[in-house]
Amino acid sequence: MNIFATLKSQIDAVIGELMAEGGLPAGLDLSKVSAEPPRESAHGDVATNAAMVLAKPVQKAPKELAALLVERLKAIPDVTEASVAGPGFINLKLADSVWRSALGDVLRLGTAYGDVTVGQGEPINVEYVSANPTGPMHVGHARGAVVGDALARLLAKAGFAVTKEYYINDAGGQVDHVARALRLRYLQVLGRVTEADVQEALARKEIQYGGDYLIPVAEALAARDGDKWAGVNDDSVWIPPLRDFTVAYMMNLVKEDLVALGVQHAVFSSEKALVAEGKVDDALKFFADAGLTYTGILEPPKGKAPDDWEPRPQLLFKATEFGDEVDRPLKKSDGSWTYFASDIAYHKNKVDRGFLNLVNVWGADHGGYVKRVQAALKAISGGKATLDVQLCQMVRVLNNGEPVKMSKRAGTFVTMRELIDEVGKDVVRFIMLTRKNDAPLDFDYAKVMEKSRENPVFYVQYAHARGRSVLRHAAAMFPGADLSDTGLARADLARLTDVDEIGVLRALAAWPRTVEGAALAHEPHRLAFYMYDLASQFHALWNKGNDAAQLRFLQSEDQSVSLARLALVRGVGLVIASGLAVFGVDPVEEMR
Repeated sequence: MNIFATLKSQIDAVIGELMAEGGLPAGLDLSKVSAEPPRESAHGDVATNAAMVLAKPVQKAPKELAALLVERLKAIPDVTEASVAGPGFINLKLADSVWRSALGDVLRLGTAYGDVTVGQGEPINVEYVSANPTGPMHVGHARGAVVGDALARLLAKAGFAVTKEYYINDAGGQVDHVARALRLRYLQVLGRVTEADVQEALARKEIQYGGDYLIPVAEALAARDGDKWAGVNDDSVWIPPLRDFTVAYMMNLVKEDLVALGVQHAVFSSEKALVAEGKVDDALKFFADAGLTYTGILEPPKGKAPDDWEPRPQLLFKATEFGDEVDRPLKKSDGSWTYFASDIAYHKNKVDRGFLNLVNVWGADHGGYVKRVQAALKAISGGKATLDVQLCQMVRVLNNGEPVKMSKRAGTFVTMRELIDEVGKDVVRFIMLTRKNDAPLDFDYAKVMEKSRENPVFYVQYAHARGRSVLRHAAAMFPGADLSDTGLARADLARLTDVDEIGVLRALAAWPRTVEGAALAHEPHRLAFYMYDLASQFHALWNKGNDAAQLRFLQSEDQSVSLARLALVRGVGLVIASGLAVFGVDPVEEMR
């Protein structure tokens, strides 16, 4: 299916023949030889850097080597022209039949067109969202959820065996803080304190969470336990049960919100369970036995001190031996493990489950933790495992360019559920993927609901809906024709000769390569760019048909050309549907 991969193999074969004949030195490394679309379409259909990357080992000037290769490349089937450009690049032009054959593949495979095998069934763990169970998820969580879910779907389409995972941070100080806030709301529900008391405690920083979202949690607690905890003052007694109640309640809300966004994780891993099962102790013993820990005093960090730095002897991990900037603390002054120690145990648990290829999708505020966790993973796996951390930058919620007021319920932020309820999960998912995840994103309610070219989700969905409309009209115009995908695959595709029709065919042929490249780079947003460009070419072809009668999709007097163009229309729809499936977005049948 991947025409460019096929050309790369054919170019390699030509070089192999020349090596066998003695025209080139034997044993050349062809791994850096590429075959890809040229930067300028006017230069040809495929460009290869073969002469550039092989010139030095061959000991020829790039142009001289390119001239030798060109003569052989002209003999490749379907290559109609080969020429040398610039310092030694080779441009190839292909017969139009190559692009028409790609359309045949689309109609034969449907939305499975673009599935590639680069992953070769390798297990890969994609951990994303992993929000603290301390309150409702906000729009930043929505971005991480969408990026992680789309990346997991993309990797599965590329042939990886994907496990989608959520790590519940239910053992740290933050869940204790939310338990304290819950107790105050619980006392409020029982009539023992007022809203003013809650706000005063918040102002004095006696509690850290002041949103109204804790009121229904407190009501549920009171419904279950009555006033059982009202007179208990020993926090070692009431914190554990209230913490567990809050975590369970919040995780139910989290899962409901994720389902509303179309996200479902296969695995939920609990930090609390790791600690209770002794996994943190085991992981740190593993490090100690390997000679990777010591007791020492760290230099004070520049700028703001992190939570785990203390000016005293601490148990440290030799992180600098594995690429980190400083060694990292493993124990706090009270004898408890640092957050990092739990992270080590969690990532060791992933490796123990058979994952050597890991992807974590985190918020940008976790950027300072990337190197230390990557260092720990190298130590855990003996350098066999890899961790790619995708950081998601902030999302700014606007309406006609003006910031949207914060949620009254959450207190300090716009919730993910509010966003979904306002515009729908498909719009949320698509828009979150229109920028690379490490770039800030503006989510403007007014802009994302516009019916214009400037709104990418509308523009792509409109292309799909237009195609479906054409097919409905065709059924009425040609009542006896077989308009199934199989039937359209039998159309005379040689009738597709217009330069813009060939352009759309080329775009369809690029889909498998786009999927492979985006999967290997862990960049699902590339698919948004591709779909927008494909939609743009399709809309341009539609408009061209409106301007020139002979280029209309449906011509009652010429069923043959109509069927060929219907095949093209259907091909565009299938590829857009394939891309939207990776995004977790449903293609629309008609625009309302």
